[in-house]
Amino acid sequence: MAVHIVRLGTARHRDEGLRIGTVRRPPRGVPKSEFATRNYYDVWLPQLSPSPEVMKLAQMAASPVEFEKAMRQFQQEMGKPDNNHLLDVLAALSGSVNFSVGCYCEEEGRCHRSVLRRLLEERGAEVI
Repeated sequence: MAVHIVRLGTARHRDEGLRIGTVRRPPRGVPKSEFATRNYYDVWLPQLSPSPEVMKLAQMAASPVEFEKAMRQFQQEMGKPDNNHLLDVLAALSGSVNFSVGCYCEEEGRCHRSVLRRLLEERGAEVI
């Protein structure tokens, strides 16, 4: 079993399982009843997305150094006890069920998904 790291709104992978949206806001202009059928997400877990402040820093980053600074701040946010517990639960679930976590960003390397990937791997999750 494994965690898939995905871009929300893209075609689902075979055996991807439940798709969890780790985004601050739902997709614009999409009725809530269509989130899953349009391949955005089945359930929403905004606690695993950057705060609005960190999201703004990441979006405005003009260099890789500035982006990495924003991602370090996001990692600090994920270090809070409630977020830590959520990551622990997801890592544990990855041992018995396939599921995916994702965001809208086109490139994982310029997205908080890269941090989530690393944090889940550090907890022993098998990540695809």
